[in-house]
Amino acid sequence: MKQIRLLLFDVDGVLTDGTILVHGDGSESKQFNIRDGAGIVWAQRAGLSIGILSARSADATAIRAAQLGIEIVVQGSANKLAGYEQILREKALTDAQVGYMGDDLHDLPVLRRAGFSAAPADAAPEVRAAVQWISPSGGGRGAARECIEHVLRAQGHWRAAVGDYLGS
Repeated sequence: MKQIRLLLFDVDGVLTDGTILVHGDGSESKQFNIRDGAGIVWAQRAGLSIGILSARSADATAIRAAQLGIEIVVQGSANKLAGYEQILREKALTDAQVGYMGDDLHDLPVLRRAGFSAAPADAAPEVRAAVQWISPSGGGRGAARECIEHVLRAQGHWRAAVGDYLGS
């Protein structure tokens, strides 16, 4: 865990509960958890890079990433392993330096490669069986925040990231 420099997150089913609202005009919307957003900000404050790796492309994802200052955004990558390898090349990282949280079968190739693998509580059974850590919360319900806290605590950076709020 001490080697982790980048935390990557799937979107649908991890940063959201997997629900996609399709409106009458064909546009879509998603619901993101504010606690996950706070965790992302704290992770960045602690020096971790945060990225998104999603098989689907959605304007809502790009907007939320911009709001949170997430610069690594790979969307529309049906082959998630190819997207993951692209990120590694561009950022000059090794598998050991990356943590990934995914929830479904198409995440397995990346979860098997990443130095740290995690899943929300409501991930597919095969995913939960393959990862190193499972959040007590479901996707879109704080799972990403809990993952970030787990990594920052393991690295000894949690208190520095949130100390202003804790009074230390």
